[in-house]
Amino acid sequence: MGKTICIYAGSNLGNRPEYREKARKLGEAIVRRGFRIVYGGSSVGLMGEIADRVLALGGEVIGVMPQGLVLGEMAHSHLTELIEVNGMHARKEKMNELSDAFIALPGGIGTFDELFEMLCWAQIELHQKPIGLLNASGYFDPLLALIRHSIDQGFANESHLGLLTVSGDPDSLLDKMEAYVPPVLGNKWKQLSK
Repeated sequence: MGKTICIYAGSNLGNRPEYREKARKLGEAIVRRGFRIVYGGSSVGLMGEIADRVLALGGEVIGVMPQGLVLGEMAHSHLTELIEVNGMHARKEKMNELSDAFIALPGGIGTFDELFEMLCWAQIELHQKPIGLLNASGYFDPLLALIRHSIDQGFANESHLGLLTVSGDPDSLLDKMEAYVPPVLGNKWKQLSK
């Protein structure tokens, strides 16, 4: 795993204090290991929490934000670098380009969108970068159950679960991601394997 981790996280704090605590602990673990983060550039929510913690500890934080959101004053004002792009698709492309790995923290629809795009790209082997879920307070359990359901119903392969690295503990998650070996995915299209 390289030095730059892309963070996907909620622009709200959520209802549990553990979400905020785990975001800060992940920021601390990232700085201790000499990594930097790339994220959506916001000053609010869990996005702001992890960025603030990394910056407070002397770490490097790169934000990537569409111009309209920058103008809306959601942009973090103390980042190492803020990259403005033309839209959400350009944001995801730039974040992928800059990153060696991805970690999703609890979040909403935007977090799921970003996570699933990278998961989809890994499934069709456009990248082989580690994808982690910081499963604070079991937040991602329903999502993992949905992926399991898609496998059980014949829409995904068992090997696709190997594309995700999951832990509720930041250090454990980073340890697993550093040891990540991409799974052998096999044929995605069951009808073509006959």
